[in-house]
Amino acid sequence: MGRKRQAELVDILGGGDDPGTPDRRGPVRYLVWTARAQWTRVAAGALYSVGWLAGLTLVPYLLARAVDDGLESGDRRATTGWVAALLVTAVVTAVVGTLRHRTMTRARADAAFRTVRVVVRHATRLGAVLQRRVSAGEIVTVGLGDAAAVGNALTFLGPGIGSLISCGAIAVLLLDVSPALAAVVLLGVPLGALCVGPLLGRLQGAETAYRTRQGELAARFGDIAGGLHVLNAVGGKEEYAARYRRGSRELRSQGYRVGAVNSWIEALTYGIPTLFLAVVAWLAARMAAQGEITVGELVAVYGYTAVLGLPVIFLIDSGNDISRALVAARRVIRFLDLEPDPLHTRAARTEAPAGPALLYDPASGVTAVPGRLTALVSGRTADTARVADRLGRFTPSDTTWGDTPLGTVDTDAVRSRILVADNDAAIFAGPLRDVLAGRHRPTDAEIEEALRTALAQDVVRGLPAGLDSPVRARGRNLSGGQRQRIRLARALVADPEVLIAVEPTSALDAPTEAAVAGRLAIARQGRTTVVTSTSPLVLDRADTVYYLVDGAAVDHGTHRELLARQPGYRRLVARDETDETDGTDETAPPGGDPAVTAAPGARTTAPTGEAR
Repeated sequence: MGRKRQAELVDILGGGDDPGTPDRRGPVRYLVWTARAQWTRVAAGALYSVGWLAGLTLVPYLLARAVDDGLESGDRRATTGWVAALLVTAVVTAVVGTLRHRTMTRARADAAFRTVRVVVRHATRLGAVLQRRVSAGEIVTVGLGDAAAVGNALTFLGPGIGSLISCGAIAVLLLDVSPALAAVVLLGVPLGALCVGPLLGRLQGAETAYRTRQGELAARFGDIAGGLHVLNAVGGKEEYAARYRRGSRELRSQGYRVGAVNSWIEALTYGIPTLFLAVVAWLAARMAAQGEITVGELVAVYGYTAVLGLPVIFLIDSGNDISRALVAARRVIRFLDLEPDPLHTRAARTEAPAGPALLYDPASGVTAVPGRLTALVSGRTADTARVADRLGRFTPSDTTWGDTPLGTVDTDAVRSRILVADNDAAIFAGPLRDVLAGRHRPTDAEIEEALRTALAQDVVRGLPAGLDSPVRARGRNLSGGQRQRIRLARALVADPEVLIAVEPTSALDAPTEAAVAGRLAIARQGRTTVVTSTSPLVLDRADTVYYLVDGAAVDHGTHRELLARQPGYRRLVARDETDETDGTDETAPPGGDPAVTAAPGARTTAPTGEAR
């Protein structure tokens, strides 16, 4: 996807004008909100619909006049006049019909995309807690299928309103011809609606169950696709596939139930108007044969009844659309009612520090000094990950940023200056250039420098179109080591004031790890960097290393100082002492790049770039 197309998509989904604040007090109120947000367009669509149906209704009347006033009496001039009026009416009706269709298409698209945008906006508000609250499949179902259903509900506000007015106008015209025929029409339309009404209630129930199950199955499919390589390695693929097949069969059965109700609604939608037309035409023909109405009036009655079929179909379809939209709006509201953790609210109570400042976590005793590389070491990676989350304000804590409590600073200010680069952070689908750029607009030189630091140039060279090569969702077309280096390169492209990298080299072999550690220290020189790792290759590059036991720092200093005075630290980080080298990375390029000199204890057994 090119930059221009990507910008357009961002504008549609989350950018551009503010979509507004949706009314979450109920599904009906939500649908009303989508209509009020574009009331001028909806009003125009309703007027065009009234004009279009009025033109269609006028055609039988003009035909009746042409027959009675012209053909039957042999008045050629009258016939010509009525035919000309009929031609003008047909042209105007066609133009108004085109405007109606375009206007209502825009109205439906606006309601659908407005829903998508409020869903995307709320998803960003939920932030890191999103995955714990709702599955990816549920978000896709809400953001696509339910959004489209909400948009379709606006059909009622155009053709639906026009249909009601048209039914009344046709009843008045028929009343002028025959009160009996007008009575049949006035009674027939409500009776048709009553036949469909109970089915719409059943459809809501069946549709709700179907949509819920569809979201669950979509989430399961995403889990299987995302973990397929793991399932292949450890087994269990067939078991998960069997579960998916069972769920798919259940969804299919629910789909059949929805389809069965829909089939009856569709049958009645088109069957009732046809039956209605037959009854009215039969009655009108009998009245013409008995001389109660003229031949022209017979033609008009038939035309009125045929035209009346359109409003009846529109009204039934609108009821169907509204029924589906109520189900969809209820699901959208359920998603919008999810509240983010208070930690992620954007209401700022204090200002962020004006410049680089100490990050201090009282729970662990860790201090990240501005402009220095700090490393966190623990026998349990979960402990260091929790410290990283507190320093990045992803969990509640008493962490301070300078003299300011981190939890009171505006979220946007924190996210723009402090970046937590998780080892399993999501890699979105798209060209590699865009994957690396994220929300930034870096130059090719900046991207190249980040790739060089992360030792990821070979990833680019191995792809058919280089930086323009597509990357699959979650980086599925990349190896574990390649994904890790791309994540690190992406974080370096962002160039944050504070970079917190969680296990940034855990999937790399020793020579690559040594090279990345050296280059990272040089690239981030003068800026605050925190890494979590137990690799001596990384730790030897840190200015300060914190040794954590049970989540709290028991000592800190340089890597070599901790090796000398902390037996537990020594056992933890020097577990591969049997593979020690003389301190020089055998993979260093000619000229002895100081950034790729290995630390004592470097492991050199695995091929470069491959995951351990």
